[in-house]
Amino acid sequence: MVKPISVLAFDFGTRWIGAAVGQSLLGSATSLPSLKAKDGIPDWAELEKLIKEWRPDTLVVGLPLNMDGSESDISARARKFGNRLHGRFGLPVEFSDERLSSFEAKGDILEQRHSKAFKQENVDSRSAAIILESWFRQI
Repeated sequence: MVKPISVLAFDFGTRWIGAAVGQSLLGSATSLPSLKAKDGIPDWAELEKLIKEWRPDTLVVGLPLNMDGSESDISARARKFGNRLHGRFGLPVEFSDERLSSFEAKGDILEQRHSKAFKQENVDSRSAAIILESWFRQI
């Protein structure tokens, strides 16, 4: 039997970094408040609080690939973010294909609210939850 793990996931962006938490036993994820970023750089103290609160075993960062599977310019920045997470907090970091997660998240939010008004930070955190649930299905 494999021991269940707790995971924090991130949807990297230059203005917002979506966040979600989940655990492998159920394979489900819950959106957390998005983190404000300046040109992709988060408030590291805020991120540290999140990690101390949830005490994850692993971190997952969404990797924004092109539709053909090749890496985009933002992919390199997402990898750099993941590498910085590992360097600062010493936790294992996994990358997960996030193609279409933002599109799916916007659809989920619009469906839930029955309106066209949504906040981007909510989309980013819902995207992080979708990324994490997808990652759970692959492990």
